[in-house]
Amino acid sequence: MLPISKSLSEVESYMKNRIGLGNSFDLGVRKLTILKKGVHIYYVNGLCDTSFIIEMVKELVGINDRERISTQLQSIIENRIVHQSVEQVKTMDEVVDQVLSGLVVVITEGEGIGLVVDVRSYPGRQPEEPDTEKVVRGSRDGFVENIIVNTALTRRRIRDERLRFEIMKVGERSKTDIAIGYIRDVADPTLVEVIKKELNAINIDGLTMADKTVEEFIVKQGYNPFPLVRYTERADVAATHLLEGHVLIYVDTSPSVIITPTTYFHHLQHAEEYRQSPGVGTLVRWIRFLGVAASLLLLPFWYLFVQNPDLLPDALSYIGPNDKSNIPILLQIFFADIGIEFLRLAAIHTPTPLSTAMGLIAAVLIGQIAIDVGLFVPEVILYVSLAAIGTYATPSYELSMANKIGRIFLLIVTAIFRIPGFVVGITVWLLLLASIRSLNTPYLWPFLPFAPKAFMQILIRRAVPGAKIRPSIVHAQNRSRQPAKN
Repeated sequence: MLPISKSLSEVESYMKNRIGLGNSFDLGVRKLTILKKGVHIYYVNGLCDTSFIIEMVKELVGINDRERISTQLQSIIENRIVHQSVEQVKTMDEVVDQVLSGLVVVITEGEGIGLVVDVRSYPGRQPEEPDTEKVVRGSRDGFVENIIVNTALTRRRIRDERLRFEIMKVGERSKTDIAIGYIRDVADPTLVEVIKKELNAINIDGLTMADKTVEEFIVKQGYNPFPLVRYTERADVAATHLLEGHVLIYVDTSPSVIITPTTYFHHLQHAEEYRQSPGVGTLVRWIRFLGVAASLLLLPFWYLFVQNPDLLPDALSYIGPNDKSNIPILLQIFFADIGIEFLRLAAIHTPTPLSTAMGLIAAVLIGQIAIDVGLFVPEVILYVSLAAIGTYATPSYELSMANKIGRIFLLIVTAIFRIPGFVVGITVWLLLLASIRSLNTPYLWPFLPFAPKAFMQILIRRAVPGAKIRPSIVHAQNRSRQPAKN
């Protein structure tokens, strides 16, 4: 670690060689003379609040009018900086890191100490409701790409002196800010240490993909399609999980917060269930479960009856394809499924003013004409559409895509092995889920291993006064959510 030189010319030369001061237009230095000593202020345009810097410069220049020559210039400057967050640094590496993070560093000639002033003002949008987690009734503020705003939104909801946000920098070049959020007397200390260890072990030049890159390092997912952590852009959801004993990971530049540990059933929850009465919330939850099951099992189950029409009772014989087609039903299903994926990708990349026109083209021209020319039978369009609706009804986008892969797998084994393939395929799918562990947490808890009380809370949305115990899967230090009155 190179200490800060007492010569300002050497400091300036170091900054020119190290970060390109003078070459990069957004890097700046303000040179002042205070009580016949040089003072340099280093900053990055665009990451600092200019109004604070102007006020600080005014106050420092005013020292010449109000003070006499003194050997305590460093203390005078530190006391006159009009800001609540001022810290000392003593190495040039710290100076570089802080300047590139958007902070201002004030260095006085002959002192060898830098004063770091937090005047960060990152560019970004205002908190707004996330598109993927909308609710009918509830808060409309959501996380943004600024880690400071995100932690503030969380602390606004949990004003507990034991709430901790431990920050670190990850990435040799990006030096991305990452904060670990937890409640000290609730979260499992072992889990907190494991996450810290995994984050500190990340060895990469940059985290340009932010939270997703961090996830791949800490859970080592590989090619497993099922999500091992949960993402949320809602501050109320994040606060709820903190109170349950989860540990959250905030990554700067990302509007999503990582929730750990999580199970399969965490990805089936939605804030809307808790913004309604327990009865209505339970109904919404069961409808969502039905949609998830339809996205995974409906097409393979229907295709099983297409292959074996004798399995259908006469009263249900109408569900099979009534029209003949030259294209095998299995290929029709795959073509229709791929077509829906085309439409989804097109919707993402289509400008908003054109999205309505694209929807009309998809519904009227493609769908109806494809049936008229004999490319698809109507039943294929119906059941593929129902499966797609179930996919979109899944709260977690990552889980919906994993279920789509599972649906394709079940279709293939059902087509090859018929009834045994369908049964064995579902068994293999369950065994795969049962074998997954996320941060040493069973993925299918509380179904496997079976925990009756916790599983009932999965099936039925409990009223808040009745939910007195935190989930055992997080190994919370304090299991009770309603502490005894003093």
